Amino acid sequence: MAVAEVRTPRRRHGSMALADLLLREASAERADAAGGERPGVAAGQAARARKGEDYALLKQGCERHPGASFSAFAMFDGHNGAAAAVYAKERLLANVLGCVPAHLTRDEWLAALPRALVAGFVKTDKDFQTRAHSSGTTVTLVIIDGSVVTAASVGDSRCVLEAEGLIYYLSADHRFDASGEEVGRVTECGGEVGRLNIVGGAEIGPLRCWPGGLCLSRSIGDQDVGEFIIPVPFVKQIKLSSTGGRLIISSDGVWDALTAEMAFSCARGLPPDAAADQIVKEAVDSKGLRDDTTCIVIDIIPPEKPKSTIHSRKKARNGFSLLKNIFIRKRTSDTLSHADTERTSEPDLVEEVFEDGCPSLLRWLDSEYPVRNMFKLFVCAICQVELESGQGISIHEGLSKPGKVCPWDGPFLCHSCQEKKEAMEGKRPSRDSSSRNSGSSE
Repeated sequence: MAVAEVRTPRRRHGSMALADLLLREASAERADAAGGERPGVAAGQAARARKGEDYALLKQGCERHPGASFSAFAMFDGHNGAAAAVYAKERLLANVLGCVPAHLTRDEWLAALPRALVAGFVKTDKDFQTRAHSSGTTVTLVIIDGSVVTAASVGDSRCVLEAEGLIYYLSADHRFDASGEEVGRVTECGGEVGRLNIVGGAEIGPLRCWPGGLCLSRSIGDQDVGEFIIPVPFVKQIKLSSTGGRLIISSDGVWDALTAEMAFSCARGLPPDAAADQIVKEAVDSKGLRDDTTCIVIDIIPPEKPKSTIHSRKKARNGFSLLKNIFIRKRTSDTLSHADTERTSEPDLVEEVFEDGCPSLLRWLDSEYPVRNMFKLFVCAICQVELESGQGISIHEGLSKPGKVCPWDGPFLCHSCQEKKEAMEGKRPSRDSSSRNSGSSE
């Protein structure tokens, strides 16, 4: 995936206008994509509703600019009402794309995606909370560009991949019961984590955050629970081998009943629509319809295999892709992926390009991506509102990094996004929250 080189046009006979230069770059990108024969994408969805709070997004053939397309799939599992799930379905993808500069090459776009996903999730949460709704939603958003899959998740909806006969987890489980680190983060920010008390002092059910009683540490919405329930997603980016793979994105109605192995096994050999229906049927038959149960199945199909992805093991390819050489990042100790215990030691079958679950916005906004300097300097790094000179707040303000950064270095935040960031990181009191009926919590 070569990056087209752009040179400044010289003012002499035969010089090229900027518009023509951009068109040439777009043409070069299309040629790069065509040369590799992009894999096909086939998807299907099935659902059984109990409360009507699950929503799914299936969007193929999206264009970030003419000639550069991708597909997007998402699961939104609402709680305490459907308002947050509906709002996130309508606005999240646009907010993510709004955080990516226009006319990036494909390599630059893929490198920019992790940061853009975080900013888009936080912007969606911030905008929704101005509507004074107390509902919330889990989100698992997957963007597929050729053989590169980028997933971002908050909550306990999950995305799993089967490729080369192996299973990979592309999302994290943000239930308090699943992560002592998330429990510690919330209590340090002023929240209280514990089980529901009943008459006699007995404790029952999962760990929950009080006030509010939410059993998730990350979500979009949930303004009545406090700012320590954050919208910063776990993000993972991988590159598939030439044999493709199958993705399952489901709400917890599926995962409370089936393991990933069971889900893939019961639907193997079926096309995506029938596979999704079979997975939902197996989950409901196993546990009953206790919750909304929704499933999306996506096949990433190699060009030479027109009908279905074949999940067979093949010899690992030699070497690493250009993407991995440029963008691979050391895995952090605070990621929450299930892959740590499930993955085998064969890295070339599915190449991990990027993985991070850090809850700190500062770390995300100050990341050292190759395209960092391409972002507009005088716009808020989260909500993208234009900032007048001297109006923005540098993310470095108040930090002491002698010789590295200065308070006037970007990226910048607007005042309201700075307040949101400080509240999420426990640097200012969270707004007063009243307890929510435990029956309405996730």
